[in-house]
Amino acid sequence: MVKSYRDLKVWQKAIELIPEVYGLMKSFPKTEQYALMDQLRRAVVSVAANIAEGQARQHRKEFLQGLYIARGSLAEVDTLLEVALRLSYITREQQKSTEKAIMEIRRMLEGLIKSMQVH
Repeated sequence: MVKSYRDLKVWQKAIELIPEVYGLMKSFPKTEQYALMDQLRRAVVSVAANIAEGQARQHRKEFLQGLYIARGSLAEVDTLLEVALRLSYITREQQKSTEKAIMEIRRMLEGLIKSMQVH
């Protein structure tokens, strides 16, 4: 097992996703400050936070649980960005760019989950 969650490429990618998503929210209307934006902020931070928490617990079962939660939070981010697109808060190009990062993180999470389930 890795020494620190900071060594995990998937955690690094999840951390990089946070400012990307926060940047997209700059174009959201003020009326979304405590609704969609708040939920999106919590979800995107939750991805990296749950990877870190699970790994830091040092038990495979708890690490897997953290990865499952991170995967769920990532799906939430993806869905909330789709909502933002449909409400015309972001453009299709912005959504597609972020979707690439989300898909990469999802693949990495799936690979890590599968490798941990085998052992």
